[in-house]
Amino acid sequence: RMPGRDGFHLLDYARGVDADLPVVLLTGEGDIPMAVAAMERGAFDFLEKPCAPADLVTVLRRALAARQAVLEARAARAQAEAGDPAARLIFGISERAQGLRAAVRRIARAGTDVLVSGPPGSGISKVAEVVHLCSPRAQGPFEKRAAEGMDRAGLAAALTAGAGGSLFLDEIARLPADTQIALIEALEQGGGARLLAGSTVELEGSGLNADLLYRLEVSRVRVPSLAERREDIPVLFRQYVAQAAEQAGLRAPDIAPEKLAALMAQSWPGNARSLMSAAMRFVLGMPEEAAAAADLGLVEQLAQVERALLIAALGRQNGHASEAARALKLPRKTFYDKLAKYGIRAEDYRR
Repeated sequence: RMPGRDGFHLLDYARGVDADLPVVLLTGEGDIPMAVAAMERGAFDFLEKPCAPADLVTVLRRALAARQAVLEARAARAQAEAGDPAARLIFGISERAQGLRAAVRRIARAGTDVLVSGPPGSGISKVAEVVHLCSPRAQGPFEKRAAEGMDRAGLAAALTAGAGGSLFLDEIARLPADTQIALIEALEQGGGARLLAGSTVELEGSGLNADLLYRLEVSRVRVPSLAERREDIPVLFRQYVAQAAEQAGLRAPDIAPEKLAALMAQSWPGNARSLMSAAMRFVLGMPEEAAAAADLGLVEQLAQVERALLIAALGRQNGHASEAARALKLPRKTFYDKLAKYGIRAEDYRR
């Protein structure tokens, strides 16, 4: 008993702290009305005194199971609100895209060193970052370094910077042989950064140290090419157009079905990187011939770049020509002359 307090006061206080906290009350023998009132006020269960230990254990087990279910549901809601990094950053509706997201989530939780491979431009470093964000090390640093030419001192500095998080080494096969030995030694010691290695070439026969290769082969993620998942191209292009428009300070233009069909018909040897460039050209209103720069002379290429810079400046300054000219450090007359030259109307970029 508590002076001036009763079990109901404690029940109300506990539920005020956490409405889902299970509270078990002990009542006097035959005090059924009080037990009913307690249940109506949110008690999880009640027992009559004196109660058998087995009965108490049974009720407590049920209460703990209920509490665990509440905590798991809260964690799931928090994850949904924060956004699943794999779903948020790896776009696509194809089976290959779904398989990639599933593989990233699975490997991220494993905690082993990881090899992310794929064709050039497929987004290897981005997938490696998502592995990091899906892992228990997500709150730690994500350090990116080029493996080519890295010496022992550079590796030591990179591992220190990534301690508690992840270190991504791009094109791991280009890591000098001596530095590969140092990396193996550091990984065997443990306690530092998790290694995420990227490669656009087959590592078998690449000259990579066999011990390092075996470590990386344990957990491997392959990023598919765009040609392997053409049905994802419309999804990716819309996303890249939205990002490019935000970056340029412009309204994202409408994308006609014919445009998407034409994109899906292309081979995209440069993969996601090339599609991003196409999205930026589309947002800036640059002709598709810009993709074939080799067919253009220097004057034509410079003109396309200049036109794109003018449009981007107007977009960032909400269509105000004077402010755009000032941002580009151009005299107002020169700026207006260039607008006339390329047929650009400042008012088209006011929002």
